[in-house]
Amino acid sequence: MDKKTKIEILKTILAIESINNNEALVADYIASLFSEYPVTVEKVTYAHNRDNLVITIGSSGPILGFSGHMDVVAPGNLTDWVTPPFEPTIIDNRMFGRGAADMKGGLAALVVALLELLEKNIKLKGRVRLLATVGEETGEYGAAQLTKLGYADNLAGLVIAEPTDNMQRIVYTSRGVIDYKVISKGKSAHSARPQYGINAIDNLLAFYELAKKRLSAFTETDTILGGITHNITVINGGEQINSIPSSAELMGNIRTIPQYPNQIFFEALEKIIVELNEKKDFDLSISYSFPEEAIPGEPDSNIIQIAQKVHQQYWKIPVKVTGSLGANDGAEFLQAKGDFASIVLGPGSHTSHQSNEYIELDTYLKAIKFYQNFAVTFLNEQSQVI
Repeated sequence: MDKKTKIEILKTILAIESINNNEALVADYIASLFSEYPVTVEKVTYAHNRDNLVITIGSSGPILGFSGHMDVVAPGNLTDWVTPPFEPTIIDNRMFGRGAADMKGGLAALVVALLELLEKNIKLKGRVRLLATVGEETGEYGAAQLTKLGYADNLAGLVIAEPTDNMQRIVYTSRGVIDYKVISKGKSAHSARPQYGINAIDNLLAFYELAKKRLSAFTETDTILGGITHNITVINGGEQINSIPSSAELMGNIRTIPQYPNQIFFEALEKIIVELNEKKDFDLSISYSFPEEAIPGEPDSNIIQIAQKVHQQYWKIPVKVTGSLGANDGAEFLQAKGDFASIVLGPGSHTSHQSNEYIELDTYLKAIKFYQNFAVTFLNEQSQVI
């Protein structure tokens, strides 16, 4: 495949407006690229216009997973963009557009790598499975669906092409995340006669104070990821200034580490809810939105050693083995059957979620070569083990 075609595939994927939705158009386009090859293509519908895509090349042997998500975040204030976010533009050998770094650039590199393996008729000693997901930016629920249906079962290894400083970091461990919402129900009354009402905001603030205090006691740290973080990030409540508020809600975000399973935090938060609801006039409830466990890992695992060996063929600077403070689809895929390791290694820049997001085209093109070489090398070594 020539350079122009590789860049055109990236450009086409970036031009599709899949803002937290509409991934089916991305899936359709990627699937069409494989129509002339003897591969297995499966679309797994999550919701209307939201299809995950699974493409498997090869018919037997160990399976290497390649993964990328098809959704992007909103572009924000359009006046902050030098070029329209969904009209991909090349400036100084950089492709600008929403999702260029996070992570349609990495996804496109995986796709082109597989197409070139097929085009060159390279005989793999195993299989490669592309897991292209919906909803990563809002909860990893596409990956959760594919995991539940068995698409990640018994993988030999998994590579997620999220951006890692232009392929200069291999991420093997990541923080988990718990997003929670607490709703407080009260009773409205005139503010001049508050004794006839129940102030939902006051009750919510009682939860706020206890949650901050109780979770601050989780002081263990991870040598790579550090400690947990807990922040109350959204608060809403009340109807108007001269009425006692009958309802209020807050949202909190916890970033976890492998030392603390998520269940520990669920129990701590729910204990606060129970304690407060035993008091007069309290009516609190809590819910969670797609919590993800932290990803443990070993810095000297086989998949990392192979990635390091292949990486040095394309980059002069040794790749750094490290962790990530953010969550990714690997948290879901690692819940699948079997025992396998995952790494995050992708060509995106540091501009994820920013205006004027971009990817370095030289890095994108080099990443394509890396993923091809890695697939062949990894499966060759797996076949020797078996």
